[in-house]
Amino acid sequence: MKELPLGKVYQLIEPGPVVMLTTAQRGRADIMTMSWHMMVDFEPPLIACVVSEADYSFAALRTTKECVIAIPAVGLASKVVKVGNSSGRDIDKFAAFGLTPLPAEQVKAPLVKECFANIECRVTDTRLVNRYNLFILEGVKAWIDPSRSRPRPSTTTATAGSWSTARPSSSNRRCPKRD
Repeated sequence: MKELPLGKVYQLIEPGPVVMLTTAQRGRADIMTMSWHMMVDFEPPLIACVVSEADYSFAALRTTKECVIAIPAVGLASKVVKVGNSSGRDIDKFAAFGLTPLPAEQVKAPLVKECFANIECRVTDTRLVNRYNLFILEGVKAWIDPSRSRPRPSTTTATAGSWSTARPSSSNRRCPKRD
Protein backbone atom coordinates (compact mmCIF):
# COMPACT_ATOMS: atom_id res chain seq x y z
CA MET A 1 0.00 0.00 0.00
CA LYS A 2 1.04 3.56 -0.71
CA GLU A 3 0.03 6.48 1.50
CA LEU A 4 -2.55 8.82 -0.02
CA PRO A 5 -2.60 12.46 1.11
CA LEU A 6 -5.84 13.24 2.95
CA GLY A 7 -6.47 16.11 0.54
CA LYS A 8 -6.99 13.50 -2.21
CA VAL A 9 -9.63 11.38 -0.42
CA TYR A 10 -12.40 13.13 -2.40
CA GLN A 11 -11.11 11.35 -5.49
CA LEU A 12 -12.11 8.03 -3.96
CA ILE A 13 -15.57 8.78 -2.64
CA GLU A 14 -17.04 11.73 -4.54
CA PRO A 15 -20.48 10.53 -5.69
CA GLY A 16 -22.32 10.54 -8.96
CA PRO A 17 -22.13 12.17 -12.34
CA VAL A 18 -21.41 15.79 -13.02
CA VAL A 19 -24.60 17.81 -13.22
CA MET A 20 -25.44 21.38 -14.06
CA LEU A 21 -27.43 23.48 -11.63
CA THR A 22 -29.57 26.34 -12.93
CA THR A 23 -30.94 29.25 -10.95
CA ALA A 24 -32.89 32.37 -11.82
CA GLN A 25 -33.07 35.64 -9.94
CA ARG A 26 -34.46 39.01 -11.01
CA GLY A 27 -35.18 37.68 -14.49
CA ARG A 28 -31.63 36.41 -15.09
CA ALA A 29 -30.87 32.70 -15.43
CA ASP A 30 -27.50 31.18 -14.59
CA ILE A 31 -25.99 27.72 -14.90
CA MET A 32 -23.06 26.14 -13.08
CA THR A 33 -21.23 22.83 -13.19
CA MET A 34 -21.51 20.80 -10.00
CA SER A 35 -20.20 17.42 -8.88
CA TRP A 36 -20.63 17.58 -5.11
CA HIS A 37 -24.10 16.14 -4.65
CA MET A 38 -25.76 12.98 -3.32
CA MET A 39 -29.16 11.39 -2.85
CA VAL A 40 -30.52 11.66 0.68
CA ASP A 41 -33.98 10.06 0.33
CA PHE A 42 -36.13 8.36 -2.33
CA GLU A 43 -39.66 9.75 -2.21
CA PRO A 44 -39.92 12.58 -2.27
CA PRO A 45 -36.42 12.69 -3.76
CA LEU A 46 -34.08 14.64 -1.49
CA ILE A 47 -30.71 15.67 -2.88
CA ALA A 48 -27.87 17.25 -0.92
CA CYS A 49 -25.54 19.55 -2.80
CA VAL A 50 -22.65 21.85 -2.03
CA VAL A 51 -22.62 25.26 -3.69
CA SER A 52 -19.77 27.47 -2.56
CA GLU A 53 -20.62 30.94 -1.33
CA ALA A 54 -17.96 32.11 -3.81
CA ASP A 55 -20.12 30.82 -6.69
CA TYR A 56 -22.33 33.31 -8.48
CA SER A 57 -25.27 30.87 -8.21
CA PHE A 58 -25.04 30.71 -4.41
CA ALA A 59 -26.92 33.98 -3.75
CA ALA A 60 -29.72 33.08 -6.17
CA LEU A 61 -30.12 29.60 -4.67
CA ARG A 62 -30.12 30.96 -1.13
CA THR A 63 -32.57 33.77 -1.93
CA THR A 64 -35.05 32.03 -4.25
CA LYS A 65 -34.71 28.54 -2.75
CA GLU A 66 -35.28 27.09 -6.23
CA CYS A 67 -33.10 25.44 -8.86
CA VAL A 68 -32.98 22.80 -11.55
CA ILE A 69 -30.50 19.96 -11.61
CA ALA A 70 -29.83 19.20 -15.28
CA ILE A 71 -28.04 15.96 -16.10
CA PRO A 72 -25.91 16.09 -19.25
CA ALA A 73 -24.76 13.10 -21.27
CA VAL A 74 -21.07 12.63 -21.99
CA GLY A 75 -21.56 14.26 -25.43
CA LEU A 76 -22.00 17.63 -23.68
CA ALA A 77 -18.70 17.31 -21.80
CA SER A 78 -16.96 20.17 -23.62
CA LYS A 79 -19.84 22.55 -22.82
CA VAL A 80 -19.95 21.33 -19.20
CA VAL A 81 -16.23 22.15 -18.94
CA LYS A 82 -16.74 25.63 -20.39
CA VAL A 83 -19.64 26.30 -18.00
CA GLY A 84 -17.46 25.17 -15.09
CA ASN A 85 -14.54 27.35 -16.13
CA SER A 86 -16.52 30.59 -16.29
CA SER A 87 -18.64 32.73 -14.01
CA GLY A 88 -22.18 34.00 -14.45
CA ARG A 89 -20.90 37.28 -12.99
CA ASP A 90 -19.13 37.89 -16.29
CA ILE A 91 -21.27 36.29 -19.01
CA ASP A 92 -24.63 34.76 -19.88
CA LYS A 93 -23.44 31.15 -19.94
CA PHE A 94 -26.55 29.86 -21.72
CA ALA A 95 -25.90 32.18 -24.68
CA ALA A 96 -22.10 31.88 -24.57
CA PHE A 97 -22.09 28.07 -24.71
CA GLY A 98 -25.12 27.37 -26.89
CA LEU A 99 -27.38 25.95 -24.18
CA THR A 100 -31.14 26.35 -24.40
CA PRO A 101 -33.11 27.35 -21.30
CA LEU A 102 -36.65 25.96 -21.23
CA PRO A 103 -39.39 27.02 -18.82
CA ALA A 104 -39.84 24.75 -15.83
CA GLU A 105 -43.27 23.97 -14.45
CA GLN A 106 -42.77 24.29 -10.67
CA VAL A 107 -39.77 26.65 -10.30
CA LYS A 108 -38.45 29.79 -12.01
CA ALA A 109 -35.02 28.32 -12.79
CA PRO A 110 -34.86 26.94 -16.34
CA LEU A 111 -34.56 23.39 -17.60
CA VAL A 112 -31.68 22.72 -20.02
CA LYS A 113 -32.96 21.38 -23.34
CA GLU A 114 -29.67 19.68 -24.25
CA CYS A 115 -29.61 17.59 -21.05
CA PHE A 116 -31.23 14.15 -21.03
CA ALA A 117 -32.84 14.74 -17.63
CA ASN A 118 -33.88 17.75 -15.53
CA ILE A 119 -35.09 17.82 -11.94
CA GLU A 120 -36.94 20.87 -10.66
CA CYS A 121 -36.02 21.41 -7.02
CA ARG A 122 -36.88 23.51 -4.01
CA VAL A 123 -34.52 24.04 -1.09
CA THR A 124 -36.04 22.37 1.98
CA ASP A 125 -33.22 22.62 4.50
CA THR A 126 -30.55 25.30 4.90
CA ARG A 127 -29.31 24.43 8.39
CA LEU A 128 -25.87 23.43 7.06
CA VAL A 129 -25.45 26.23 4.51
CA ASN A 130 -23.61 28.64 6.82
CA ARG A 131 -21.21 25.98 8.02
CA TYR A 132 -20.71 23.74 4.94
CA ASN A 133 -22.48 25.44 2.00
CA LEU A 134 -24.72 22.35 1.94
CA PHE A 135 -28.28 22.66 0.68
CA ILE A 136 -30.95 19.96 0.89
CA LEU A 137 -33.15 20.04 -2.21
CA GLU A 138 -36.47 18.32 -2.80
CA GLY A 139 -37.24 17.23 -6.34
CA VAL A 140 -40.72 18.55 -7.16
CA LYS A 141 -40.90 17.65 -10.88
CA ALA A 142 -38.63 15.52 -13.06
CA TRP A 143 -38.22 15.40 -16.82
CA ILE A 144 -36.48 12.91 -19.11
CA ASP A 145 -35.89 13.10 -22.87
CA PRO A 146 -37.61 9.96 -24.25
CA SER A 147 -35.67 10.23 -27.53
CA ARG A 148 -32.46 9.19 -25.76
CA SER A 149 -32.04 5.58 -24.68
CA ARG A 150 -29.92 5.22 -21.54
CA PRO A 151 -27.41 8.02 -22.22
CA ARG A 152 -24.15 7.86 -20.34
CA PRO A 153 -23.62 10.73 -17.87
CA SER A 154 -20.17 12.28 -17.61
CA THR A 155 -17.89 13.07 -14.71
CA THR A 156 -15.28 15.80 -14.35
CA THR A 157 -11.79 16.31 -13.12
CA ALA A 158 -10.27 19.55 -12.03
CA THR A 159 -6.79 20.79 -11.40
CA ALA A 160 -5.98 24.18 -9.96
CA GLY A 161 -9.61 25.24 -10.20
CA SER A 162 -10.15 24.32 -13.87
CA TRP A 163 -12.65 21.74 -15.08
CA SER A 164 -11.86 18.97 -17.56
CA THR A 165 -13.67 15.81 -18.61
CA ALA A 166 -13.19 12.24 -17.48
CA ARG A 167 -14.78 8.86 -18.01
CA PRO A 168 -17.50 7.90 -15.50
CA SER A 169 -15.21 5.31 -13.93
CA SER A 170 -12.49 7.86 -13.21
CA SER A 171 -11.56 8.46 -9.60
CA ASN A 172 -9.65 11.65 -10.39
CA ARG A 173 -12.34 14.29 -9.78
CA ARG A 174 -12.50 17.56 -7.88
CA CYS A 175 -14.98 20.38 -7.53
CA PRO A 176 -13.34 23.77 -7.94
CA LYS A 177 -14.64 26.88 -6.17
CA ARG A 178 -16.11 28.72 -9.15
CA ASP A 179 -19.23 28.56 -11.27
